[in-house]
Amino acid sequence: MKGGKSKSDSRKADTRLAVKKQTKKEKQAAKDPNKPKRAASAFFVFMEDFRKQYKEKHPGNKSVAAVGKAGGDEWKSMSIQDKAPFVAIAEQRKEEYERKMKAYNKKLAGQQDNGSDKSKSEDNDEEEEERSQDVSEEEEDDD
Repeated sequence: MKGGKSKSDSRKADTRLAVKKQTKKEKQAAKDPNKPKRAASAFFVFMEDFRKQYKEKHPGNKSVAAVGKAGGDEWKSMSIQDKAPFVAIAEQRKEEYERKMKAYNKKLAGQQDNGSDKSKSEDNDEEEEERSQDVSEEEEDDD
């Protein structure tokens, strides 16, 4: 072996210089299981129905990629009027998500301040009251 390093030499050098790196999961903060999930976009609302239809038409196809590609092609070919119902549903889900996030953030702020003594049922009652107030306000706007 002329002038080259042997394998054992390179392993020794690696161990001396090795620095423990954090993995991606270790870097991320722990996720709160109670945090509301983000609302789906109009495309994903469309894909919920499209997947069912596609599986009925192609029962032998088990490829997720094929379903996604076909759904994407279908979505691109749709007009704005065809997409409108999916956009409306997505907007409703987004509003619901924002309401849930407000309640979630209030709950977190309360826990950080004084360790909230409220039970989960009391929190749910407050969310239902907010929803009923929103509905009554919408009814008043309609009149």
